[in-house]
Amino acid sequence: MAYERILVVEDEGDLREVLAYNLTRERFRVSTARDGVSALDLARKTRPDLVLLDLMLPDLDGLEVCRRLRSDERLARTPIIMLTAKSEESDIVLGLGVGADDYVSKPFSVKEVVARVQAVLRRRAPEEGQTARCLERGPLKIDPERHEVWIDGASVRFTATEFNLLHFLARKPGRVWSRDDLLRRVLGEDVIRLDRNIDVHVRSIRKKLGEHRELIETVRGVGYRFADVEAAAG
Repeated sequence: MAYERILVVEDEGDLREVLAYNLTRERFRVSTARDGVSALDLARKTRPDLVLLDLMLPDLDGLEVCRRLRSDERLARTPIIMLTAKSEESDIVLGLGVGADDYVSKPFSVKEVVARVQAVLRRRAPEEGQTARCLERGPLKIDPERHEVWIDGASVRFTATEFNLLHFLARKPGRVWSRDDLLRRVLGEDVIRLDRNIDVHVRSIRKKLGEHRELIETVRGVGYRFADVEAAAG
């Protein structure tokens, strides 16, 4: 059986080795890099299933590495978990804003990191019973098997977390979900518990929807819903 490939990007040698060792024990295939330039090179060569990315690197910082990964057609949907000593909410939001799927603050337990890796990869996998069904909502076509979205017939890249959130909302148009519901049902119980976590992802989704950004509606004091486009058309 082929197991997922993880790229660990961490400049602290001891921590890099500990992470690689423990992930290998969980039967992941692990590659490592100590700086941003070599991380980008290795990511393009190996096409990892997930990247563990330290924010503070000696050359390109983690934010810039994340931006460049997201701008690469082959790597744009690769889940990214940021590792950093910074724990302020503003830093977390900044990391999520450039495309990170999750965030772990140092010091952390290795078990926590492994659990986050497993959780993010589970979110990336199509749900049972949903693998073969494309979802069409107005100008959108969402393919959960290929993790692809088309808007007015044009393919648009979404990160793994953005895709899961959009797909979840679109499956039940008109239903309102609180931020806590979305955190729990889409991102998982062990995700960072910040309301702004969901807000950042919704803002990014709306930007990519462009002129159709109104499909994701804000319900003040509650959360979000996908517009019931069929009801509106009727």
